[in-house]
Amino acid sequence: MPLIPTQSVEAYRRMLRIRQFEITGTALFTAGHITGAYHASIGQEGTIVGACMALRDNDFMTGTHRSHGHPIGKGADLKGLMAELMGKETGICKGRGGSMHLADNSVGIIGESAIVGGGIPLATGCGLSAKVRRTDQVALSFFGDGAVNQGTFHESLNMASLWKLPVIYLCENNGYAITTSLEKSHGQPSIAKRAESYGMRGVAVDGQDIGAVFDATSAAVSQARRGDGPTLIEAQTYRFDEHEVGLIIPGQPYRSETEVATQATHRDPIKLFRQVLIHAGVSHMELEAVEREVVDTVEEAVRFAQVSRYPHPARLQDYLYSEEHAQ
Repeated sequence: MPLIPTQSVEAYRRMLRIRQFEITGTALFTAGHITGAYHASIGQEGTIVGACMALRDNDFMTGTHRSHGHPIGKGADLKGLMAELMGKETGICKGRGGSMHLADNSVGIIGESAIVGGGIPLATGCGLSAKVRRTDQVALSFFGDGAVNQGTFHESLNMASLWKLPVIYLCENNGYAITTSLEKSHGQPSIAKRAESYGMRGVAVDGQDIGAVFDATSAAVSQARRGDGPTLIEAQTYRFDEHEVGLIIPGQPYRSETEVATQATHRDPIKLFRQVLIHAGVSHMELEAVEREVVDTVEEAVRFAQVSRYPHPARLQDYLYSEEHAQ
């Protein structure tokens, strides 16, 4: 089922929000206003938004170290996200999570993890919870191609297949686990084909085509809600920036400047989707209005974060335990 016109414009808005948020966040990180590490998802917006548009707010989602875009794709508030990256009390995790550990229960994001493949078993547990509680919720786990060689990937897919859990495993295959290419680290380079080992459906899609990702995810979601088990989706995407902002990798470049430039010029998911929308009859004026709105929204988020307070050191241990446990 393709995106309807109103969904399409909203999808474009969310893709732009991710791009603008990451461009702005990168500048803030470089200027020292965001500490720690910064992993931008520029180039992967089509995969993120295409998948998230197929979900409901109360569907579960887990992410990765490269996960600023996932909450935005699912509709999270940009103010709380930017404040979290700056470590402020008004952040969605009260300034305790930071760049790689975002969570927002209001839109079903139970957590993101710096541990490679760390979100895969959590999403599997959410699927089990939904099945036990007899709801029609589904869980979607984002992870990279490097996580496919982790034990948690294989254990989770086996369990989900065996118990027919409502989980969608979505690999954002950007071709590189930091600097190691898929060809140098996978005996079976087709990630989607690995689904066969666990008796589940595997699908490979063009991750730069938001419509293709939406269609594949929608089919997987429908299957999961029917009780027919999980799906593994391999979205073939690309990150335009380095693995980590400011990361200097010694030795020979692991990818050429020509490769990156070609991807950015011809495989930019936002440029590709903009053309789709124009051909579908959306006016340049409407798209430009959305583009201006997104810039204003991100700037407003930055202002909000900048004037917000840092957590007080005396409250360092707040939120370590639930109120129920504390009582």
